[in-house]
Amino acid sequence: MIGKGSEEQKTIRVIRAYQAATLAVALFSSVWTLIFAMNGLLAVAVAESVPVIISLACFVLVSRGKFGLVNLIVQISFLVFIICFSLMFDVPEPGFPRVTHLFLPVLGMLGYLNHLRRPSRLQILIIAASVITFIVLHAADLRLPFAEPLPAELRSVGIWMNPAIATLVFCSTIYVLQKHLSAPTGLARDLVRGMQRGELTLAYQPQVDREGKIVGAEALLRWNHPTKGAISPASFIPAAEDVGLMPIIGSYVLDQALSTLALWQADPKCAALTLSVNVSASQFNESDFCVTVRDLLSRHGVDPKRLQLELTESVLIAGLEPVADKMAELTTLGVTFSLDDFGTGFSSLAYLRSLPVAELKIDRSFVASITESDRAAALVRSILTLAQDLGLRTVAEGVETQAQFAFLDGVGCEIFQGWLFGRPMPLAEFEALLSAPPERPAASGTLRPAARLAAG
Repeated sequence: MIGKGSEEQKTIRVIRAYQAATLAVALFSSVWTLIFAMNGLLAVAVAESVPVIISLACFVLVSRGKFGLVNLIVQISFLVFIICFSLMFDVPEPGFPRVTHLFLPVLGMLGYLNHLRRPSRLQILIIAASVITFIVLHAADLRLPFAEPLPAELRSVGIWMNPAIATLVFCSTIYVLQKHLSAPTGLARDLVRGMQRGELTLAYQPQVDREGKIVGAEALLRWNHPTKGAISPASFIPAAEDVGLMPIIGSYVLDQALSTLALWQADPKCAALTLSVNVSASQFNESDFCVTVRDLLSRHGVDPKRLQLELTESVLIAGLEPVADKMAELTTLGVTFSLDDFGTGFSSLAYLRSLPVAELKIDRSFVASITESDRAAALVRSILTLAQDLGLRTVAEGVETQAQFAFLDGVGCEIFQGWLFGRPMPLAEFEALLSAPPERPAASGTLRPAARLAAG
């Protein structure tokens, strides 16, 4: 499990911020489009309407959670637009300097922020093009042979308005960058270096059936810092979320998990095991998530049926339809999906009607109180009855006592996960645990031998 908590709220804030930005650009460009049209400058009005169209298209893409695609479209489109507008309409004249190119440093800064979130060579090329183009347009009187300079009365407004807006956006971007490079991000930068140095590892928590036989595991991310020691996921996951590292970390976890599945596939005693991997909302909503999963499965040569992706309701912030489409695409490959923390959200029943989910994972908060609260016990019974009626497998997480296991077993739960059967452990310990003979948990209240071994 690599990230839950406040992730849903952060995803909502990111979507709202992107939507506000795209609408602000659309509004600003619409105003200029009307001004140009009212002054009879139809060619300029048509050109100025291009950012309106781009912004509205990006608004739709953001609403569907396609942040990576939006970033590229915005940067490349506005880079081309600024260059063309500067060479065609905003050409230097006596008393009227060129001002449209002042947005290029802003574009470069925004590109740098995106590069911090998800490094790529294409992003670096866009940043370099923005900076170099700004220098060239500022230093040289370049214009197209058929350029049509704007009328003086409009330029007298533009030479004040455009620099003011560019400065405001630039200062806002610097503020955001400062937030990214402050204390929480310092831990995130350590996290990036930790990934490069191999400090991040996976721990494996057993999942057992009703007879105590291990049938799979959940991959859990762990970070052992060289000077700070073991750092809790509760500390480094929020830092990673703040700077947009979760898609990168999620891809790393998925790659390592599939590498493990490839090893198990070649071992007869492990070949039937499944491995569950938690997927964050920001990772799942990346436009290339399905391609990434497909490529990793192909690279490792893993049977997709052995991979189980755990999703929480936070992935649905971007909309039910795009999420269902992605799940359906991966389901056709053989990948199965588990709805994690089931029962803690508001719309789980509606999601079950539309999403190709194969498993429900009962949240540990219910499991912890089933032997003490009649209401919690009734809720768990209802969840299990619902799952049985829908033909879904059920997993109870956080099983720590014999009494909890006895209740869950008695009401029909199929798979169990928790400290009663083993804590998260290194791969070597987990594989050693597989050699121990399965033993159904006894009613005596003592841990079975395998669980004692896992607890160390």
